[in-house]
Amino acid sequence: MAQPEQGERRLRPAPLLFEPAAAVADPEHFFDLESMDDPQELLGRATELALAFRAATDRAVEFQAIAAAQLADPRRFDRLTTADIARRAEWTEDYAKKMVEFGRTLIQPDPNERP
Repeated sequence: MAQPEQGERRLRPAPLLFEPAAAVADPEHFFDLESMDDPQELLGRATELALAFRAATDRAVEFQAIAAAQLADPRRFDRLTTADIARRAEWTEDYAKKMVEFGRTLIQPDPNERP
């Protein structure tokens, strides 16, 4: 999960189209990909979805890290230990420590960045 370098724009994921409840109930249904007959169209849309899910995963993990860092902040009267955070997030304690550290780097402003 690399930070975007200065000047580098964060990729925007392809839009994830709404999945109606009836379609979600069908285990073979996945964003209408199963109905595409043209392999080029299928490859293009499947690639868009894969990139969108990767981007969404990366972003969600960043928010997990921020939340973990905030919960572990010693200035909070109700702060949690990394063991508590690990238990709540279903992580190992080692991973929780790394996420707290990562979250702190995301929260701290970049000293090289201009306001």
